Amino acid sequence: MGTATLGVSIAVPEPYGSQLQERRAGFGDTAAHHIPTHVTLLPPTEVDASLLPDFRRHLAEVAAGGRPFPMRLEGTGSFRPVSPVVYVRLAEGMRECAELQELVRSGPVERELQFPYHPHVTVAHGIADAAMDRALVELADYTASWLASGFALYEQGADGQWRMLSEYPFGQDAAPPGRPVQPSPAGAAAASFPRP
Repeated sequence: MGTATLGVSIAVPEPYGSQLQERRAGFGDTAAHHIPTHVTLLPPTEVDASLLPDFRRHLAEVAAGGRPFPMRLEGTGSFRPVSPVVYVRLAEGMRECAELQELVRSGPVERELQFPYHPHVTVAHGIADAAMDRALVELADYTASWLASGFALYEQGADGQWRMLSEYPFGQDAAPPGRPVQPSPAGAAAASFPRP
């Protein structure tokens, strides 16, 4: 059956997801429009396709035991010089994300992390230092908050684009496998950042 490159994440809802995606593209990050804006629970992982049905069942079980929780983005940070990444900080919801990612990685798809888990929203990756510095400064006042109501399974296509396979709402059965469901900005508050 071959392999698939999968990822699990909490989508940043609209309008914030598109706002940050556009800003990421504006900094010169060519991957911006291939990657929906998100907080990672399982980083890109190559998986034997035969494991996908079991993994979906596992994700549904994890989601069924979860409850919605508030998430808030505030300010920026960087993993440089260890990794060429600038990100928007997760100021609320870090503990819940850390617990979720452990549960997600405890099933049929196990993945050792290259670095300690640190939930965040990437806004620049692998671009020129000057552009990374710009992202760090220009989004320093960025804020957004919403109620996380679930997470989603994504697959990376041969074209590099990440596409949602299934959404897994907290506290209930998952959506039918393969049915793309767009995240909703439930409980969303205003996002703000200075325009350049």
